Amino acid sequence: MVPRRQYSLLPEAGNNVSLSSLSSIQAQLAQLAVATGRPPARLLAVSKTQPASAIAALAAQGQRAFGENYVQEAVDKIGELAGLGLEWHLIGHLQSNKADLAARHFDWVQSVDRPKLVAALARHRPPALPPLNVLIQVNIDDEDSKHGCAPEQILPLAELIAAQPRLQLRGLMAIPRPHTDPTQSLPAFQAMAAHQHTLQARYPQVDTLSLGMSADFPQAVSAGATLVRVGSALFGARPAKPASA
Repeated sequence: MVPRRQYSLLPEAGNNVSLSSLSSIQAQLAQLAVATGRPPARLLAVSKTQPASAIAALAAQGQRAFGENYVQEAVDKIGELAGLGLEWHLIGHLQSNKADLAARHFDWVQSVDRPKLVAALARHRPPALPPLNVLIQVNIDDEDSKHGCAPEQILPLAELIAAQPRLQLRGLMAIPRPHTDPTQSLPAFQAMAAHQHTLQARYPQVDTLSLGMSADFPQAVSAGATLVRVGSALFGARPAKPASA
C-alpha cells in the first residue's frame, strides 16, 4: 500500500495557483463590503480537478474553504489534506447513490435540490460529526441544462431540511445563465437575494447566499451574495476532469 502524501502549509512549485490573485480578490471583497455596508463575502476557492498541491499552496496563504464538484475526486483530496484543517463544500450535482460519501466527508453540500437527497444526506451524516451545512440549489433561470429546484420549491424543501437534526439549513445557491456582460446577471442575483430574504424570515439561522464566480462575483456581492465561488481566477486554466471522478 502506497502511503498518502502529507502536506504542510508551505506553497509548492509546479502548479498554476496565483497567490497575487488571491490577495487581489480578497482586497476586492473588502472594498465591496465597504461599498455595500455589509460584512465581507466569504471566498470559496473552486478546486475541482486541481491537484492537492495547488490547494495546499492556497491554504498556506490562509484560504480555508474549498469547493469540489466530483465526490470521489474530492474524497481523495480531503484525505490527503486532512491535516490542514480545511472546510470542504460540495458544489456539483449530487446523485443520491453518492450521498453516503458526501455526508461523511464534506462540511457543506450546496447542491441540495430534491426531497430524496435531503433524506439520504440526513440518514448518512455520522452522529460523531456536526450537522451537515446545507444550501438549496435553485434553478433561477429555469434552464433545462441546469440542476436545482424551481423557486416555488424552496420553502417546501427548507421545511424538510429544517426537520432533520443531522442537517443545518444555511441558505441558497444558484448558477445563473452565463453572460458576456456580467451586469446582465444582476436580475438573477437580485431575484435570489429576494428568495433569501423570504427564507430568512421563516428560518433566522439562514445566513449564506452562494452566488457569483470569477467573472461576475462583484455583481453578485452587490446584489447580496455572502459567499462567492472563484476558480479560474485563482487556479488558472482548469485541468481535464480525472477519468475516475
